[in-house]
Amino acid sequence: MGPADDAVARPPRHLEWAGEHKGVFDTNVVVSTLVFGRRLLWLRRAWADGSITPIVCRETVTELLRVPAYQEFRLDGDEGDLLLADYLPFSEVVSLTNPLPDLPIARRYRDDAIFLHLAISSRADLLVSGGKDPTVLSVAYQVVSPTQFHDRLNREE
Repeated sequence: MGPADDAVARPPRHLEWAGEHKGVFDTNVVVSTLVFGRRLLWLRRAWADGSITPIVCRETVTELLRVPAYQEFRLDGDEGDLLLADYLPFSEVVSLTNPLPDLPIARRYRDDAIFLHLAISSRADLLVSGGKDPTVLSVAYQVVSPTQFHDRLNREE
């Protein structure tokens, strides 16, 4: 991906935050919002009221379907399904290109690669990552933490 591709794939850094927006949320953010909802209740409300439309693909939904069954969450199938029912109906499904474009940063951060590819393919306004350092991926795309995203939503009001 060269400089010309960057201009097409990456949203502007000075994105005006008003109106309808689309975002890719990594699994960590979605699960934290659904399972440990108090701290991130505002995010659950944001996708429910249409402030942001989550973008998902087959691969990210497959991962989301597996996570509630992890031992640390101790959710049975029905509980996991109920939680995802508070997310997936508000999401837009996008198909990823096959094969995925080669992104050197994605090779170094394999766990986040699918979300980076999804953000680029869908031309999402941003990628919200709960990773330790979302700024590392921001060399390839506009990546923000949940706190930074919350600040943007508050500035919009």
